[in-house]
Amino acid sequence: MAVVLLMIADAVTRDLLERGLQGGSFEALLPDDTVWSGSRGNLLPAGAHADIALVDEAALPLDVLKDFVNVNPHVPLVLFTAEISKTVLLQAMRLGVVGVITAPVRYEALVSALRAAVERQDAIRKWALEESQRKTRTLRTQIDELKTLLTVGRALTSELNLEEVLTAVASAAVEFTGAEESTLFLLDEKTGELYLRASHDFSGATNALRLRVDDTLAGQVLRTGKPLVLDSDTLEKIKTSYLVHALIYVPLVIHGRVIGVLGVDNRTRRGNFTPRHVEQLTALAEYAAVALENAQLFTEVQTERKKLTSVMRNIKEGIVIVDMMGEIMLINHVAQMVLDVSESVAGETYRNCCSSLDLREGIRQGLEGHEYHTEISAADGRVFSVRVTPVPGVGAAVTMHDVTHFKELDRLKSEFVSTVSHDLRSPLTAILGYVELLERAGPLTPMQKRFVDRVRASVENITALINDLLDLGRIEAGLDTEKEVVSIAEIVRYAVEGMKSQAEERHQELVLHMGENIPMVMGNIVRLRQMLDNIIGNATKYTGEGGRVEVTVESRNNQVVIRVSDNGPGIPTSEQPYIFNKFFRASNVASEKPGTGLGLAIVKSIVDAHHGRVWVESEVGKGTTFTVVLPGLEGSAPPEA
Repeated sequence: MAVVLLMIADAVTRDLLERGLQGGSFEALLPDDTVWSGSRGNLLPAGAHADIALVDEAALPLDVLKDFVNVNPHVPLVLFTAEISKTVLLQAMRLGVVGVITAPVRYEALVSALRAAVERQDAIRKWALEESQRKTRTLRTQIDELKTLLTVGRALTSELNLEEVLTAVASAAVEFTGAEESTLFLLDEKTGELYLRASHDFSGATNALRLRVDDTLAGQVLRTGKPLVLDSDTLEKIKTSYLVHALIYVPLVIHGRVIGVLGVDNRTRRGNFTPRHVEQLTALAEYAAVALENAQLFTEVQTERKKLTSVMRNIKEGIVIVDMMGEIMLINHVAQMVLDVSESVAGETYRNCCSSLDLREGIRQGLEGHEYHTEISAADGRVFSVRVTPVPGVGAAVTMHDVTHFKELDRLKSEFVSTVSHDLRSPLTAILGYVELLERAGPLTPMQKRFVDRVRASVENITALINDLLDLGRIEAGLDTEKEVVSIAEIVRYAVEGMKSQAEERHQELVLHMGENIPMVMGNIVRLRQMLDNIIGNATKYTGEGGRVEVTVESRNNQVVIRVSDNGPGIPTSEQPYIFNKFFRASNVASEKPGTGLGLAIVKSIVDAHHGRVWVESEVGKGTTFTVVLPGLEGSAPPEA
């Protein structure tokens, strides 16, 4: 039963119409009281609805009806008027009035007009429903396409196998467009040609198909970076050695650079591709480009990782890479054997994997940007030389070189030197004794006295050499292992005081710069003093008369840094790497300068035994600086002055 909203000003007419509608399968509905009070609100009572509105121009002004139409566009209007005028008719048409009833009212005409309005409303509703369903179907189709594209995109971007990605892209292109076949061309950077990399249901010669860029449609897409659509009712050759009815080519773009072309075509089926197909293929190409780049990068990383793994597996040295947080990134089988750990330690902190305190200290210094060198012994007795090198942006690299053979040779050499040195001491002592007795046996001529002095000097030099060799042998053999907490600051002061007489004889200035809060060190007093005497003694010996020697001591990051600088002749750059070798003497040192060539070798051995570092910086003609760094004891108070 249709509901008719009666907006009739005359009460008698309204009552008559209301009774008449009830007999014609209509239900009458009176408007809200606000209508009669002049309000422009909704004319329907709260919660009510109307299928038709029957209104006379006397009940409501046309501008109020206009508000009603705006609020209820789905309710058709039927105008009830005493007489129809041209002005009223035009205004009614502007409001969308679907019918006009004039007085006197005949019942049949009223019912017919209202039923026509209902039929019109039903037609409008049916059309709206069909249009809504049509648009819904279109929207649902688009949503389904987007879901499919998203699913394919996720599958592509999550796949890292290059062949799987290419195959999936070619298959998806056919599925989206309904094409007969698809092709995927990539650019050959060397030849500048496009070569077929993947396809789906393609009947061409896939192994050898290559396209020129300058005279092909695919090449045009590569050059312009824009999609290309070919539609034709007749077969057309597209410069790819095969004929097609319709074709789409879209570019594969990575970081603004076209790297390939994705295409679909129909060879036998007639019918053109739509713009929607172009959009779908373009979206797929975007996913494909990202997936292709990910797969290529992953393949490159895997290849490089395999190379690195092969190198790490076959190299004879132990290698450990530690990141900035101290966690082990890489470790090869040699290092695993030396540290007695398994491959599973990767990802753990080095503190939990390294039992050697020296190695742990070395890695700590490496992560702080300092190089470190030490030696550790493996469980099977082999000795490895360990060097820790800082790697900026990564952490630190630990290399372990097997020096067992060299250690054994060095041990045999030291034993031989020690034995020979002991055996030489007795005859040298006898020679020196007899030389001393020559003068007591009778007066010597001046020439004889000169010869005796030369013999005495030679014996003393050889004796000094033997003493240095024995000292070096004891240090390298680890016989002087007794260490205690000592004040390195006081040892430096005594060493400088002991060298002042030697400096004064050469009219040199020996200056000490002692910093504040110098920490204590764990060391052997005798050997530390010997190390300082050798360095400071060399500085005064090789610096000319009137020169200057400076000794500086300071604390840096709980380490003691000792620098001995002079303005002597300097050391040639090419010879500096060998300055700590045994028996090495710089080429610019005068031959008459006394020395055994073992002083700096002894210095290096003493510093190594104290887990420190020593190096030289020198420039010919400007001077030399030796730097010694020794680990300090944390929390140790400086000695009282």
